[in-house]
Order: sequence, then C-alpha cells, then structure tokens
Amino acid sequence: MSLTQQYLLDTYRAQRLGQPAPPAPGTHDWQVVRELRDHRRFRAVLAERPAHGRIRQALGRWLHRQPRPSR
Repeated sequence: MSLTQQYLLDTYRAQRLGQPAPPAPGTHDWQVVRELRDHRRFRAVLAERPAHGRIRQALGRWLHRQPRPSR
C-alpha cells in the first residue's frame, strides 16, 4: 500500500468515526529536520564538541590534508 493510499484510508476512517483528519503526508517534514538538527547540536554540546560548523571543519581538514609520501 502506498503512502497516498494509506493517507486516504486514514482520512476515510477518521471521517466515519467523527475524528479530525490526519495531517497530509509531508506536512511536518521541515519541522522534523529542524528538530533533528537541534538534537544533534544538543548531543554535541553534551559531548563537549563544537555545536556548529562541524561539517565545514571536517571538509576543511579533508581538503587541506597533507599528501601521502610516494613509495
């Protein structure tokens, strides 16, 4: 069953039972992404790591690493 079919079935059931309709798929996607980002920052602070700029720092280390000596 696809996501759309499940949503339509849930909407039908809610209507028949007199309950409010469920939110459409994808309605809260950005909110979930923001909450995940905030949770990762929180975990970084607890682990005493920088809370922001970690990806940029990792990319900078990767781009500016020393070349390996050739054999």
